[in-house]
Amino acid sequence: MNKPLRVLILEDSERDAEMIAAELDRAGIHSVSQRAESEEQFEHALREFTPDVIVCDHALPQFNSIAALKTIQAVRPTAPMIVVSGALDERTAVACLRAGAEDIVLKGNLQRLPSAIESAIRVRQRLERLTPRQIEVLRFIAEGHTNREIARRLELSAKTIESHRGEVMKRLDVHDIAGVVRYAVRVGLVTPEVEEI
Repeated sequence: MNKPLRVLILEDSERDAEMIAAELDRAGIHSVSQRAESEEQFEHALREFTPDVIVCDHALPQFNSIAALKTIQAVRPTAPMIVVSGALDERTAVACLRAGAEDIVLKGNLQRLPSAIESAIRVRQRLERLTPRQIEVLRFIAEGHTNREIARRLELSAKTIESHRGEVMKRLDVHDIAGVVRYAVRVGLVTPEVEEI
């Protein structure tokens, strides 16, 4: 990458955040990072710091990775989130992945983080070709809405939605609706309902 990778670290431990940044440096990933440790700081950083990737501790007091994913989907859906945790039981890990986390890396195995980040960014590169309106349309398509329903919700004509739909498929290089849905689920734009943990 020519420009530094912007990494938002949602972590209440400054030491753990430094270990994450050090691991990226060790792997030769040119990055600039910012740490947030509360929901308010996190949402502000999503808007102002505009991260390329989010690394998130699962169990922050009063704000876990599932809640963070909901905020990401609302504010910066193109940014992947990787959960980094000291320990995670199977049920929690499944809930995080179903909610849209790209990957889970244990703090005891941080050397896996750089490859997880590179993989997450590669998957989302096509998403960056879309405008914010096209991302909205993509989300509605993946949720199963018809062109007419999407048009009504966005207060646009059905013809405009059809045009957006064609452009979304072209820019994502996807040739059918099943592929559109698979991609939207893969990048966390739509997720099944998950129970809070």
